[in-house]
Amino acid sequence: MTDASMPSGTPREVLSELGDFTRRVRTAQRGTWFPLLLLGALTLGGILVGRLTFRVSTVPCPAEGSCTLVHQGSPVYWAFGFAAVYVATAAFYLRRARRRGVGTRVRPYVVTGIALVGLVAATTFWATRHGIPQPGTPLDFWGLHLDPGAGTTRFLERLTGSALTVGVPLLVLARVERSPVLLLLAAACLAIDLVPLSTGWAGIDATSPWSALPRYGVPGALLLLGALGFGLAERIGRRAAR
Repeated sequence: MTDASMPSGTPREVLSELGDFTRRVRTAQRGTWFPLLLLGALTLGGILVGRLTFRVSTVPCPAEGSCTLVHQGSPVYWAFGFAAVYVATAAFYLRRARRRGVGTRVRPYVVTGIALVGLVAATTFWATRHGIPQPGTPLDFWGLHLDPGAGTTRFLERLTGSALTVGVPLLVLARVERSPVLLLLAAACLAIDLVPLSTGWAGIDATSPWSALPRYGVPGALLLLGALGFGLAERIGRRAAR
């Protein structure tokens, strides 16, 4: 049997020591800045991907005349990028746990993220398996042929994007790490993804090769600022614990 030192003193002192120990363990387990940094970099990278994959084509419209169709972005970039982010996050937390001798509770966040990335990738593949839908044609959402101009359809398009692959996993991470600040950040990311942001406020036309800049620049910058804030807070916390 190994010897172990037990807290001594009054019950109030024992509870205070246990509470302080619990806070130190939670601090050692946290590394919120790392996934936020990766997600922010990946989101900002979407601007460059959008620029490199940008092309405009003219297609027939259901009504008389023709329509301008903008092709931009790469589902492969987002699917593999998000998967790499969650795998790298898991490796980071496990390495930190072994180095500091404490457990890690990041598994729910990683599992949720990878599962939702797979769901979004499968949904995108299903909707585009016969090519990019032409203007005015119904959108195939798992067998449901939805009106592309309807508000519900547009909401689903926004939902099956960063809202599911970034916002929802961050909510899980906020719950795991019991961080009200991260919860607010996750809610802000969800609001930005679910509320349509037009390119007009940024002075960029929808047919511009840089039209992805306002769509990805705002959440990307928010995630990087969050990473900076959590990184500084963690550094200050380590100094205070010494």
